[in-house]
Amino acid sequence: MSVRSTCKAIVIHEGKVLLNRCHDAHNGEYYSLPGGGQETEEFLEEAIIREVREETGYTVIPEMFVGIGEEICDDPVVHEKWPDYIHKMYHIYRCSLDTDVPRIEPTEVDDMQDDCQWVDLERIHEVALLPQMVKDKWDEMVKGQHPVFLDSVRLEYHHG
Repeated sequence: MSVRSTCKAIVIHEGKVLLNRCHDAHNGEYYSLPGGGQETEEFLEEAIIREVREETGYTVIPEMFVGIGEEICDDPVVHEKWPDYIHKMYHIYRCSLDTDVPRIEPTEVDDMQDDCQWVDLERIHEVALLPQMVKDKWDEMVKGQHPVFLDSVRLEYHHG
């Protein structure tokens, strides 16, 4: 088994945050931060730019590392189908939107991702945002000046 290094972006622009709208059988409809797995010999900031572009079509500029957390999934389906996704480390970055680069069509969305949406910041605590540790530490990551430890959790079911 390996530990999957992932990076996620908090992209805020004009009072809204960019989120992936997702759904699955266990969690229903939910939102997640855009981002994904780091590739071998790829720096985290390179991975966040690539992943956000692939999933949303937008180009971002990483500004600050704001949080780290980990989760381990006990779902037997995940253990069988995606053993490299059992244990994830989340590296969260606050990013700005690169308005000089036009948006393209997303090229590689996650299986559970329906689309991406700009959600009003005032609504962030109302939406189902996963992982829960991101929602729990949202204000600290968005407004704080220092990275925060999100949590270490075990999940019964996988999410995107």
